[in-house]
Amino acid sequence: MKNKYSLNLKMIEDARERIKNYIVNTPLIKSTYLTNNDKNVYYKLENTQEVRAFKIRGALNKMLSLSPSEKEIGVATISSGNHGISVALGAQLLGIKNALIIVPKNTSKAKLNKIKYFGGSIVLLGNNYDEAHLLGMEYIKDKNLTFIDSYFDDEIVYAGQGTIALEILEKNKNIDTILAPIGGGGLISGIAIAAKSLNKNIKVYGVQTEACPAMKASLDDNICYEKYDTKESICESLVGGVGPLSFEICKDYIDDILIVSEEEIKSATAFMGLQELIIVEPSSATVVAAYEKYKDQLFGKNTALVISGGNPHAKLILDIFNEYEDTFIK
Repeated sequence: MKNKYSLNLKMIEDARERIKNYIVNTPLIKSTYLTNNDKNVYYKLENTQEVRAFKIRGALNKMLSLSPSEKEIGVATISSGNHGISVALGAQLLGIKNALIIVPKNTSKAKLNKIKYFGGSIVLLGNNYDEAHLLGMEYIKDKNLTFIDSYFDDEIVYAGQGTIALEILEKNKNIDTILAPIGGGGLISGIAIAAKSLNKNIKVYGVQTEACPAMKASLDDNICYEKYDTKESICESLVGGVGPLSFEICKDYIDDILIVSEEEIKSATAFMGLQELIIVEPSSATVVAAYEKYKDQLFGKNTALVISGGNPHAKLILDIFNEYEDTFIK
């Protein structure tokens, strides 16, 4: 497939070499309950990274590319949580002493605690990611810190996220379909370019909550919605607008965007915890919800679901488990 971007398979393979000694080559395990006689379903467990999320890949790839003087001055990021944790850990691993992490006020306590644990300095700004980004860019503008972008337009970050696809296909060359959540779009973009460069016939689907279908709307309208009005959602890492680079890549590289409801996401989150015995964020459970919803229409024989993170609000998870206890524990 022709690639009109500078982001390409070689950049993703280089990222793999750069970060491999710092990250977990995460498991690809077969689902006990979604697999049947006709179709195999696998979970790519990014929730088993040290930070419990895929974001460490892109953050480290970017931070390893910095000059000694940039590392000395320090780094900053704006995050809904997982990217901030990853930047904090990356700074710790690379000896970067100054790591400023700006997060919205609705960030879970678990994520805040991990940012602190890894040595990041936290600033709370805004009620959601879009507000945090608007206020945060002004906040760090004059501090001369290197901004570690979570998704907006940094191809080095995207290349790190794309290493997930390399691992999936190394572990199982028969994978013919990949599903990944879409927030800002960096994850799906890196995966799509890597996967389709290795096998042009692979189908790559992005998944969004109907509370914030920003990428779907962007592609439908051919307008990049860098900010997007969001209804109330349990998927705090999937709300807000999309990045212009991911918008352009998704136009060419992903096969479709699948939309799931908040109730379907809650059910999938409970299913993962109470039946598969895997704790995931609701944002990660979107791919499970989408597989269940669309499995008879879209998917091939061997599907990989990218479980992007496992740092949920503890109270939210308990409430969801209690609500669905009778459904999944019999």
